[in-house]
Amino acid sequence: PPQSSDRDEVDFEFLGNVDGQPITLQTNVFVNGHGNREQRLKLWFDPAADFHEYKILWNPHQLVTFVDDVPIRVLRNLTGRVPEYEFPAKRMGIWASLWNGSEWATDRGRIKIDWNRAPFTAGYQGFGVDACANTSSTPCHSRNWWWNAHRYRRLSARQRAAYENVKKTYVYYDYCADKDRFKNTTMPVECSHSSYLAY
Repeated sequence: PPQSSDRDEVDFEFLGNVDGQPITLQTNVFVNGHGNREQRLKLWFDPAADFHEYKILWNPHQLVTFVDDVPIRVLRNLTGRVPEYEFPAKRMGIWASLWNGSEWATDRGRIKIDWNRAPFTAGYQGFGVDACANTSSTPCHSRNWWWNAHRYRRLSARQRAAYENVKKTYVYYDYCADKDRFKNTTMPVECSHSSYLAY
């Protein structure tokens, strides 16, 4: 589908690798067309070996991505409290695809796709969406939606502990820690604000 230049977007991206090397999971967030918010982690399992659950919780308070109910990324909504802070607020669609990221994805683009191994496939099961439809008479911020309940405004203590373990053990790239990348430009606001990790 066509992509608007001012779109909001939340990504799960699996970056392939050579045999025997772990597949990287990259997440990214676009707000008003601004991306460059990549985080990468080595999963604690082989995602090509079996099905797992990948979820997005997006409400007016936070955006959380989960793998098998373990939070792997958290972005709090600090708009209105922090000047120029960006948080996804536009309507989004859902799509899945395979695409060629060889120019940058595997070992910084040094390892290219082996086209002799085509065709490449991806499988999905148990796909489900709970969302506020465009035509809904109930406002998306209403507490009548389960994801806006008080318990979903922040991570629980158990989720916080799991999230800290993921950051410490599995995350190997975080755009907010990449000072070289932003040395000639402004780092995204959420990186410099003290509440960036105040989940």
